[in-house]
Amino acid sequence: MKLLSKLLLALSITLYPALFMPVQAFTPDTGEQTAFAEKWQSYRHKGNTLVLHSPRGQIVIEYITDNSVYIHYQANGVKQLPGYLLDEKRLDENLQLDKQSITTSVTEKTDALSFSSTTSSVVIRHSPFKLAFYHQGQLKLEEELGYIAGKNSQGFRFKLAADEKLFAGGQRVLGMDRRGFKLPLYNKAHYGYEDNSKQMYFGLPGLMSSNKYMLMFDNSAKGSLDLGASEQDILEFSAGGGRTAYLVTMADDYPDLLDHYTSASGKQPMPPMWALGSMASRFGYRSEAQAREVVAEYQKQKMPLDAIIFDLYWFGPDIKGHMGNLDWDRKTFPQGEQMVKDFADMGIKSILISEPFVLTSSGNWQAGNDARAFAMDAQGQAKTFDFYFGNTSLVDVFSETGQKWFWPFYQKQLDWGIAGFWGDLGEPEVHPADAVHSLSESGQSALADEVHNVYGHQWAKNLYQGFNRAKPKQRPFIMMRSGFAGSQRYGMIPWTGDVSRSWAALASQVELSLQMGLLGLGYTHSDLGGFVAAETFDAELYVRWLQFGAFSPVFRPHADDSVLPEPVFHGEEVAARVKEALSWRYQLLPYNYTLAWENHSKGTPLMRPVFFEDDTLAGDALLDTKAYFWGPNLLVLPVTAPGVTALDYQLPAGNWFDYFTDQPYSMGKEGGKSKIPVNQETIPVLVKGGAIIPHAPDMLNTREYSGDELIIHYWFDAGVGESRFRLYQDDGQTLGYQQGEFTKIDFIAKASEQKLSFNIALAELAKKQLPGKQLSLVVHNAPHFKAVYLEGKRLNSSYDQSSKQLKLSLAFDGKPLALTFN
Repeated sequence: MKLLSKLLLALSITLYPALFMPVQAFTPDTGEQTAFAEKWQSYRHKGNTLVLHSPRGQIVIEYITDNSVYIHYQANGVKQLPGYLLDEKRLDENLQLDKQSITTSVTEKTDALSFSSTTSSVVIRHSPFKLAFYHQGQLKLEEELGYIAGKNSQGFRFKLAADEKLFAGGQRVLGMDRRGFKLPLYNKAHYGYEDNSKQMYFGLPGLMSSNKYMLMFDNSAKGSLDLGASEQDILEFSAGGGRTAYLVTMADDYPDLLDHYTSASGKQPMPPMWALGSMASRFGYRSEAQAREVVAEYQKQKMPLDAIIFDLYWFGPDIKGHMGNLDWDRKTFPQGEQMVKDFADMGIKSILISEPFVLTSSGNWQAGNDARAFAMDAQGQAKTFDFYFGNTSLVDVFSETGQKWFWPFYQKQLDWGIAGFWGDLGEPEVHPADAVHSLSESGQSALADEVHNVYGHQWAKNLYQGFNRAKPKQRPFIMMRSGFAGSQRYGMIPWTGDVSRSWAALASQVELSLQMGLLGLGYTHSDLGGFVAAETFDAELYVRWLQFGAFSPVFRPHADDSVLPEPVFHGEEVAARVKEALSWRYQLLPYNYTLAWENHSKGTPLMRPVFFEDDTLAGDALLDTKAYFWGPNLLVLPVTAPGVTALDYQLPAGNWFDYFTDQPYSMGKEGGKSKIPVNQETIPVLVKGGAIIPHAPDMLNTREYSGDELIIHYWFDAGVGESRFRLYQDDGQTLGYQQGEFTKIDFIAKASEQKLSFNIALAELAKKQLPGKQLSLVVHNAPHFKAVYLEGKRLNSSYDQSSKQLKLSLAFDGKPLALTFN
C-alpha cells in the first residue's frame, strides 16, 4: 500500500507539478507582463457568451445579467481552479428564480470589438489587448494592462479615476474609503482588535466604487488587493494561483448595484424570524444546569429571549483536548437532548458551535482518518499539526469523503432538535500551506493557500445543502466567522470576531457592518458588549453597545465568561435599559422582517450607509460612520464615547423627528448641522419626515407575533407629499415564501398643508382570504384635523395637542381602506 501511494504521488507530481511546488508567503512578482497583449485572432458569439481566441489562450466573456458580466482569462498552460463567486442556480435550467432573458450583440469596429447587452457594453481593444466596461454609454471601469502573470503570481490591473472612492476588502478597520491601501487577501483571526485592523476574519476580494460599479475577483487563493497604494491611479489584484476571473457589475444607483450583484452571486435566503430576536451566548455555558439557570433568569426578569448558543464546552469540560468530539459531554450535559426540547417548548431555539478541527486526542480522529476525511500531506496521509487547542487534523470540506464523514454529526444535532449551526475558526484559523485538499466537484487537488479564502464558504455550502435535505421545510440558520464573496446565498450570518471590550472597538463595528453589507453580506454583526473582557466591567459601554445592537442585524451579546455577557447579570439599572432597547427591537419586528425581505429579494443591506439613501452625497460625505440608516426610514447615531450628552451631526435635507420623543429637526433643502441631545436611556434615532413604520405589540419571544395586530406609525410631513411602505409577512419559519406564500400590504400617505389621505391595500396575497387584522394608526406631527373619514363615514379618533399625535383604530380584511383627514 505504501509503494502504491508513492507511485501515485510521483505520478501526480509529474502531471500537476504546480500543485506540489512549495508555497511561500505570497509576494507579487515585479516586472509583470500582460499575457494577452497581442490582437485576438478570432471570436465566437453564442447566446450571452463571447469567446475570444488569442495565441496565448482564450477569454470567455459572459453576461450573467444585463448589468453583470463575468470575465475569465484562460492562459495556455495555467492551472484554473473552480469559481466560487457565481450563484449555482443560474446553471440549473429547471429553476426560474431570478431568471432574466439576456439579449446580446457584437459590433466590430476598426480597433475594437463591442459586446453588448441592453444596458451595458464590454469594449475589447485590439492592441494592446484590454477591456473597458460601459453602462448606459458611460465608461465605468477599464483595464490598464488587464491580465498580468509573473513567475509565482497572476492577476489584473485596472485604471482608477482620480476622484473615486473604494469600499473594499470586506472586514477591515481602516475607514470607509480603502483607496491608498494594499490589503492582504488571506482570512486571518485578529484577536482583540479595536480601531485598526488591516487583516481580519472575513476578507472579500473586491470592491464597490463610488462610480457605481462593483469589481469582484473570483479567486480563492492567497493574494493582495492594491487600491492605488503602489501607483496612485492603478488598482492591482494579485494571487498565487487560483482562477483568473472577475465579475463586473454596473448600475445608476447603489440599491440597483447591489441588486444586480446579488442576482449574479446569489441572494440571501430569508432567515427564520427568530433570528431577529434576542440571543443568549457566552464562552461558554459549562453545564446543562448553568444553561437552564441562564434561561430561567431571562424568564424571571421578563427579558426577551429567542435562542441560546452553546460554545465549545458542550462537548468538553475545558478548552484544550476535546475539539472534534462533537457530542454532549455527558458529565456536564447529562440530558442535553431533553434540555434542547425543554427550551424549544418555551420558544427558545438552541444552537451548537462546531469547528473544522479534529484533534488526534478526540475519539473521532481515527474514524475520520480511516474515512480519508482530512486534508492530506504530500505523502497522501492525514495532515496533522499543532495549534492552540492541541494536535489536530483539518476536515477537508472540499472532498466528497470529508463531506460524507462530517455531515452525520450535524444530522444528529438536527435530530436532537438543534435549530442552527455555528461554525467557528473557519478561516481556517490555522491552515498549513502544504496541506492538500481534494476538490471533488472539479476532480482537482489544491494546496491550502490556493483555497484558503474559500474554506468557510465551502463549509457553509455543505451545511446549507445538508440542512435543506434533512429539513426541507425549515429555514437554515448558519453563523460563520469566515467566508467568500457570494457566501450570502448559503444563508451565512457572519460576525466580526473576537473584538475587544472598549469604546474604540464599539465605534469600529459600524464600519465593519457597512463594508460587508455593501459587498453582499447584510447580516454581519458583532459580539455585543465586546468579546475580550477588560479588567473591569464598564456598564455604560456595555449598555451603549447593546443599544446599538437593537438596530443591528443580529442581537447577540457574547464574551469570555470572566465577565458575563448576558444583560440579566449586571443589576437592575443595566437590565432595565437593555430591556427597553429590546422592546424597541421587538416592536419593530414587522419593519425589521420587511428589511430581511428586501435583503433577500434585492440584496439591500439592513444597515445602510447614509449615502445609500441620499445619492446626492459626494466627497467625504460618503465616508460617514457616525450614523447609518436602519432600513429606509431610521437614522441611527450610536454613542461610542463615555459621558456623551449631545451629538453634533450633519443631518440630510428635510424634516427629521426623534424616534422616541418626536422632537423635530428641520434641515431645509440643503441639510445642516444639528446638536442632538443624548440621555442614558436611548441612543439617538431619527425618523424621516413622511416615514411609515409598522410596529407590533411588545413581546418576549417572536412566536408571540402573528402580524394580525399592528400599530402603523406615520410621521406627517406636508413637504414630502407622497410616501409609502410595503409590509412583508409570511409564516417566519418555512420555505413557503419561495413558492409565493407571503402577503404584502401597501401603506400610502399623501400629505399637504392641513390635509392627508392614507390608503391601505393588499399588494400580494398568498392565500385566498386574508385573516382579519386589527390596525392602530398613529399620526405623529399631526395638524389638529377636525375629522377623519372612511368612505364618507366619520371615524372616532383622538388627538393629543401636547404630543401632536392623532390615533385611531381600524379593521382590515384585505379590502382597500381609503382614509381622508380634514
